[in-house]
Amino acid sequence: MKKKILAVTLAMAMVSSLVACSGSTTKTQESASASNEESQDSTESKGTLVMATNAEFPPYEYHDGSDDQIVGIDAEIAAAIADKLGYTLEIEDIAFDSVIPEVTSGKADFGMAGMTVTEERKKSVNFSDSYATAVQVVIVPEDSDITSIDDLSGKIIGVQSGTTGDLYATDDFGDENVERYNKGMEAVQALSQGKIDAVIIDNEPAKVFVQETEGLKILDSAYAEEQYAIAIALDNTELLSEVNAALAELKADGTIDSIVSKYITAD
Repeated sequence: MKKKILAVTLAMAMVSSLVACSGSTTKTQESASASNEESQDSTESKGTLVMATNAEFPPYEYHDGSDDQIVGIDAEIAAAIADKLGYTLEIEDIAFDSVIPEVTSGKADFGMAGMTVTEERKKSVNFSDSYATAVQVVIVPEDSDITSIDDLSGKIIGVQSGTTGDLYATDDFGDENVERYNKGMEAVQALSQGKIDAVIIDNEPAKVFVQETEGLKILDSAYAEEQYAIAIALDNTELLSEVNAALAELKADGTIDSIVSKYITAD
């Protein structure tokens, strides 16, 4: 099986973009009146930034049990970026494979959903600087005969549709051996019920799912490494520049490290 270790730097970046939903003002539209915006009171929001995500990916984005609010690393970093740029953040929870189409259509200003930078995705959107390093891992039953990546050949592998786990598994093991689910937890549940043999998913949500589901474990060998970044429309280079500048400031003052450490602790 060919190796799929993607180069990754432990940079941390984040995204922020202007709103494109009904009743909101887009970044492109506001650029024409930038001089007027600069004269506004600094405490007054310049508008709303819409973030498209799939809130089924703890600890990056998920629904908080108390009030069903979307929380997590991505949600907090996005809020920090929006605040630094003077905007109010609005989060839309949609299917993962709809995030990029929402951005390219202008319905959302940016996409942030534990999204890996790939050459294929870069054909549709620009990506901000990376804000996290991700590792793809394999979940199997504790009594499974699968002990390494090579043992996956001929097995039925569960993935979340449209993720890099989906792309890698299909490429390496064939479409006939891949079962796709709308949510990562649905794939894990199918594994627990004996319907599939393994699940390929990002390490951090994998740890949460295994902790919440008896009888499962994560293989010691990582399947792939990759980078997370923010997806922004190809024609919105001004927003991309602003987001990267805000990101650099948030990294320099320790804000991003503080947010990440709040949700992810060293093993």
